[in-house]
Amino acid sequence: MRILLAEDEKDLNKIMTQKLKADGYSVDSCFDGEEAIDILSYTDYDVIILDIMMPKADGFAVLRDLRERQKTTPVLFLTARDAISDRVRGLDSGANDYLVKPFSFEELSARLRALVRTSFGIVQNILSVSDLTMDCAAHTVKRDGREITLSAKEYALLEYLLLNQGKVLSREKIEDHIWNFDYEGGTNVVDVYISYLRKKIDDGHDQKLIHTVRGRGYVLREAGYE
Repeated sequence: MRILLAEDEKDLNKIMTQKLKADGYSVDSCFDGEEAIDILSYTDYDVIILDIMMPKADGFAVLRDLRERQKTTPVLFLTARDAISDRVRGLDSGANDYLVKPFSFEELSARLRALVRTSFGIVQNILSVSDLTMDCAAHTVKRDGREITLSAKEYALLEYLLLNQGKVLSREKIEDHIWNFDYEGGTNVVDVYISYLRKKIDDGHDQKLIHTVRGRGYVLREAGYE
């Protein structure tokens, strides 16, 4: 999933970005509220992490601008302010969750998984189609009971396909959700990673799960399902 992280503490921003990327997320980061508002005006994200006390525009202003433009992207407020009144204000302003500094990265990861589940209407951490299962909490993938080792980007791509199973996803939509602004690879990156996934997910199985829809993109579904 693609995340925007707006956090003005540069060391914390750097550490969080590194850890989120290692966890398979595509991350764009910024250091003030005005930049966050600008980025959100032309880019869609799956989850947004906002520090409340930022220069130029605080997290409340960023969230207000987002909601005024009718965007329902889940927002997690990240702040050192732990008074109940601050939490109430944050949630009443349209935030979906609230995490107080200092925090454990494990808790942040769990909260992000919960936000993604909610936005996709999913109630558990297990994603599946046919005999393929992904445990988002344990970060494991199995097909027919056999564990499959995936790189961070392969995992992120498969997760996105599973969250949208049965839906045809264009190459552009996949690229926008899996790769961030810093990506400088080739134009066929989606095709390359789909090929990697097919070798690990579908090779050796009669039932293929990853399908090409000519002229439109890719879809994850059981064979014969329309």
